[in-house]
Amino acid sequence: MRRVFQEKAHTAGVESTTCTSDSTMFLLKLLVTFMSVFHSSAENIDLHAYLHGDVIIGGIFPIHQQTNRTTDPGPLSCEMFDNQTFLRTQVMIYSIQEINKRMPRLLPNLTLGYDIYDTCGDVGLAIRATLQLLKSQSDPQRCLIPESINSSLPEPETKVVIGERSSEVSIAVARVLALPSVTQISYASTSEQLSLKYKFPTFLRTVSSDKHQTQAIYELVKNFSWQTVAIVGSIDGYGKFGTDSLLQLFNDNNICVDFVEILPDAFDTKDFTTASDLLKRIENSTAEAIIIFTKEINVRIILEEVVKKKLSRTWIASDTWSTSSTISEMTGIKSIGPVFGFIYRQKEVPGFHDYVTSMFNGTSNNILSYYQVVTNSSKDDMKCNCADKTSSINCLYCYIDHDESYNIYLAVQVIAEGLRVLLKCNNQSCERTKFTAIELFHAIRNLNITVNDTNIYFDENGDPSLGYDILFWNTSESKEGVEKIKIGEYWPNKNISFNTNVSQWRTTGNVSVFNCFKTCQPGQIMDLRQGKCCHRCVNCSLQEFSYGNDSTCRKCKEYEFSPENRKYTCENKTEEFLEWSDPFAIILNMASAIAIIATAVITIIISLNCWTPIVKAIGGCLCYVEIASLLLGFCTTFTFIGKPTKNSCLGIPLFGISFSLCISCILANLIQILLGFSFDPRVGSKIKKLNHPVAVVVIVSSVQVGISLAWLFVVPHLPSEQQKATSILYQCNMSEDSKKFFAATIIYNSFWGLVCFIFAFKGRQLPDIYKNASLISVSMVLFLIIWIVFLPIYITLEGKYKPAIISAAILISCISILGCHLAPKCYIMLFRKEINNQNAISEYIRKHYERKEMSVIS
Repeated sequence: MRRVFQEKAHTAGVESTTCTSDSTMFLLKLLVTFMSVFHSSAENIDLHAYLHGDVIIGGIFPIHQQTNRTTDPGPLSCEMFDNQTFLRTQVMIYSIQEINKRMPRLLPNLTLGYDIYDTCGDVGLAIRATLQLLKSQSDPQRCLIPESINSSLPEPETKVVIGERSSEVSIAVARVLALPSVTQISYASTSEQLSLKYKFPTFLRTVSSDKHQTQAIYELVKNFSWQTVAIVGSIDGYGKFGTDSLLQLFNDNNICVDFVEILPDAFDTKDFTTASDLLKRIENSTAEAIIIFTKEINVRIILEEVVKKKLSRTWIASDTWSTSSTISEMTGIKSIGPVFGFIYRQKEVPGFHDYVTSMFNGTSNNILSYYQVVTNSSKDDMKCNCADKTSSINCLYCYIDHDESYNIYLAVQVIAEGLRVLLKCNNQSCERTKFTAIELFHAIRNLNITVNDTNIYFDENGDPSLGYDILFWNTSESKEGVEKIKIGEYWPNKNISFNTNVSQWRTTGNVSVFNCFKTCQPGQIMDLRQGKCCHRCVNCSLQEFSYGNDSTCRKCKEYEFSPENRKYTCENKTEEFLEWSDPFAIILNMASAIAIIATAVITIIISLNCWTPIVKAIGGCLCYVEIASLLLGFCTTFTFIGKPTKNSCLGIPLFGISFSLCISCILANLIQILLGFSFDPRVGSKIKKLNHPVAVVVIVSSVQVGISLAWLFVVPHLPSEQQKATSILYQCNMSEDSKKFFAATIIYNSFWGLVCFIFAFKGRQLPDIYKNASLISVSMVLFLIIWIVFLPIYITLEGKYKPAIISAAILISCISILGCHLAPKCYIMLFRKEINNQNAISEYIRKHYERKEMSVIS
């Protein structure tokens, strides 16, 4: 279908206007001459409907979708008659008629009229239609032009205008309507720019702003855990502002935008370079969803090329095309892949379906007549099957939408309610009949009403708080054509919600749910490479986990880790210490228990033979101190097993005290041996000065007691936790200061062990029947070797067996003394009693010196 505009200086729609003054005539001629450059032709088929009323409501609709505008001036014709937009004009007419007929009367003694124009989606034609609406109220034949530059505009006949659909056109119209303060209520213009009241003070709308739509798109992307998207917008106000808003949202929330394509104003199939480049970018993109945020005509061009290229992607449709029958009925549209869309909350205009199927109840208007003549339609045409509507343009009721049509219905209702409030009407009469455009604007702006079950009011930006329905284009084989089904909804400032399982519609094509054909497993994250949207999978550490689609690893709690086979969760770390059930611990415990039993047995044997020479030979009463210190040493080995506590960490300092006490007793015993068997007067006099057993024991051991007490008070040896990858190692804290005290303990005891060895080595040739010196030298050598071997192992070893090394070293050291110093004496007491008397000792000494040819006085 096509209609053509002709230049006529005195014709504009059905009404003609004439300027009465010379100045206004000149301005009008100038304006019309400017407009006619673009809108002249050989014939005039001006699509326009008018109904007189006490209050005129203007309407501007793109009944034709486009013009044949080129870069050259000349005749301008409209093309592509749109059934849905035609029906929207009839919704406005039907709503006005319904209010006029409603009983009881909403506006008693007043009738509403309409003045509707076709803009063909063109800014220039829309401005021309707006100028036609702005006729003087006092003189409809007079232009709405001030008599002088300082004069205010006359009051217009049309106090409110419904339209336009496109944000780009609404922006231009809103600037004109703001001059006489005429209210404009758009049913589909969603651009955020229109919320700027300092630019568009009288603009209102019955559809949510793109601010909420872009937020809803972001929430959908987040719900699917998509990490990369692509955006196709356009240079007009709707596409540019929507694209900028989406970019800001995605950047703020770490969602990568693979590319942004802004289509030019003149984008069409002839713009081969732009279209070709766009298709290549889509084909090569790693984006998991392509968002197309532009007007419907641009979308149709893009998707026609996508079908030809046989591309299959996931698409997100803005409200301009999510319910478009023109696009959903394209040949091959099923092959493009899943389509998710957003549309204003859908509701049916009450009674409109029956109104259309009854062929508009016999009513008539110029736009309806034009449709009937062009399509040659009749009431019988209303019997067609909607599944076959593409085969006939006359299947009109199949084109009724439930989104923009309902928004038009809401616009008419708020206008009527605003008039009722402004004119102070009841069911019988209205107190006022005269009002200004600005008064009506404020009345509508401050409304808060419920139409059917839809609550509508306008915020400070003139925007309503209405939500969006989320649609999915169901193209399953069992369905004929594309079925647009509602799968969820979004309300401003609330979370997105779904009424069905949406995972079934995730793409399974070349572009997976994750970028670059990769699926990151649990325990991995997608790491951005070189500023592009292509990601690589990076493993999280053992202290982190992820569900596989995160951009960052999530930290486990302090005492948790993420196991390799369950990287999507955290588990408690295992406690690591030398447990009593450990085989090494069992061996140590058994050895310690045997040593303690042996010590007890030796104590009993020595007690039973306490007055015999052999007991005196090993120190007499001091041997009990030695046995007690060994018993304490054996007991300290148990402190190194089990979970460390404050008391169990006293093991090493206690061992230092017990071992120094043991060595001091051995040293005192060696001094007695050297003194008893040395016949050299010089040596004997020196040793005799040291022959104070109690003093030796007290002095030697008290130094170590001092070291151990200083250790416990200055740097307490307390339990500590060492966090490892999968476990917590419990051990006694060995700080740098503690290591100094530990080293002092080992060095001090080793020093006296070395002194004992030297004394024992010197006394090995003495006539000692019990071989005390020789056996002590063996035990001291074992003690020194043990600590030389075990100490480096202890220092370098990490883990739960570190305490076991110290425990083993202590155990072997004590056993070496028990086995070399005391055990042989018990053997003599039990099995060699014949040498456990004074006569045997004297005889042994006499024979020893006789062999050396020395005389002995007996």
